[in-house]
Amino acid sequence: MPNGADLLVKTLSDLGVRTIFGYPGASVLPIYDSLSSSSIRHILTAHESGACFAAEGYARSSHNVGVVLTTSGPGATNLITGIADAFMDSIPLVAITGNVPLSCLGHDTFQEIDIFGVTLPITKWSTIVKSAKEIPETIRKAFSIALSGRMGPVLIDIPSNILLESAAYTPGTLDIKPKPVINEDDIKAAADLINKSKKPLLYVGGGVKNSGAKKEVAQFALQSFAQVCTSYMGIGCYDPYDGSYLGVLSDDNPVTTAAIKECDLLISLGARFNSRFSAFKYLRKKKIPVVQIDMDKSEINKNIDSTVAVVGDVKEVLEKLTPLVKVQPEDEWVFKDTLEEEEIEKPRAIQIIDALCEKLGDTVTITTDVGLHQQWTALNYKFKTPEKFLTSGGLGTMGFSMGAAIGAHFATRGKVMAITSDGSFNMNFNELATAVKHDIPLIVCIFNNNSLGLIRKMQLANGSKKTPQSSLYLGTDYVALANAMSARGVRILEEDDINAKLDEALNGTLPVVIDCRISINEGM
Repeated sequence: MPNGADLLVKTLSDLGVRTIFGYPGASVLPIYDSLSSSSIRHILTAHESGACFAAEGYARSSHNVGVVLTTSGPGATNLITGIADAFMDSIPLVAITGNVPLSCLGHDTFQEIDIFGVTLPITKWSTIVKSAKEIPETIRKAFSIALSGRMGPVLIDIPSNILLESAAYTPGTLDIKPKPVINEDDIKAAADLINKSKKPLLYVGGGVKNSGAKKEVAQFALQSFAQVCTSYMGIGCYDPYDGSYLGVLSDDNPVTTAAIKECDLLISLGARFNSRFSAFKYLRKKKIPVVQIDMDKSEINKNIDSTVAVVGDVKEVLEKLTPLVKVQPEDEWVFKDTLEEEEIEKPRAIQIIDALCEKLGDTVTITTDVGLHQQWTALNYKFKTPEKFLTSGGLGTMGFSMGAAIGAHFATRGKVMAITSDGSFNMNFNELATAVKHDIPLIVCIFNNNSLGLIRKMQLANGSKKTPQSSLYLGTDYVALANAMSARGVRILEEDDINAKLDEALNGTLPVVIDCRISINEGM
């Protein structure tokens, strides 16, 4: 008769799981024994946080559940940031942790932690397995919850003795909850409000990606004559070369800021109205009408009062709403051609991103951490599909990009690129060893200004006269570091070097680390 570990692995295999990420430890060794004779490939990362980010990257790229496995105590707590990141960005993730034997829980046993209690606020569901026979149904329930409605992470904590208990396998299926029933009166009210508008602005969020509604959004924008902007999570959900696309909604994008000020209706599709961008204050100040469409009822009126709200899957809502929309726009409702941009030489970082976009286009999946490099990438790289841009949107996590890139590779089997900074790279460069070990075609582009650039920018904006804690003073030779880890390293020092050095980096063996030296004042 199989033991609990065998039941766990068989259930995962029956659910179609072929890749998991993790790090072994004493409490989960029975699982690793079972994995060794299964069809599931385990990717050993350099750190548990890297494993969790890799599972996230896998889920974000594949639209399947990402699975991460770690041991008890510090192995479990090292998942917390990744779980919170998945929770904020609605990523389906199943985290499986080992723990001390059931009889030892609550006795401060070596490497005991109440990971169940710790993760309750940042998961859709968290549970402790009490017997081996519960394992198959618990795993299926976890997957069902992670994938139902607004997707997100779950955690399963398994005491080590449960993994050794014998129990019979019980087959079953997933129980994916049905999507919210769309209220037809809300659809009609939304259509009536949209049809009265002359300057509608469409705000596209991550819910469009999760819904697979890119095609429907394009048709709706055409039908409504709307100008279009996206959130960071919505990047790639709209054609960046379409004339109605204004770019990412950001305080650093004057086009979208102007559009927010001038629109007479904002239509939000699966987007959070978070506090990161000040542009939303104009909605409140001018009392601009808002149509809010979201899968999650709790998002309605949470940060912005909507005039009309429709709860439902974005794709399904647009299929009902678009045929009812007949907008008569004002002729001047175009922004790209009306804002004159001063002809100045682009900063080196933007030149590099433009060159990477020209050379690689949509052939590579790009990940970023948080900071100026994230903003530069979001504002300047042209993403045609949402799965090609993976970033930490809600939590804003330094250390995300390397693990996420590794996970994205195993989801797509394609080339991946982590666009990062010296500050963020220092939090995750250990995963370069993982990329080398698995021959991952990884490009790491480090914008190196020896500074925590975004923090320095905020300090300067707040009138700080001295910013010593935003200066890194590292002096790290990233080319030497890459070579020491059996990768390649290339350095860009001058504008004239950009194309030649990028060609050298991109045309050689991978993984490669590109040390892009930029001014400490760039982006200030």
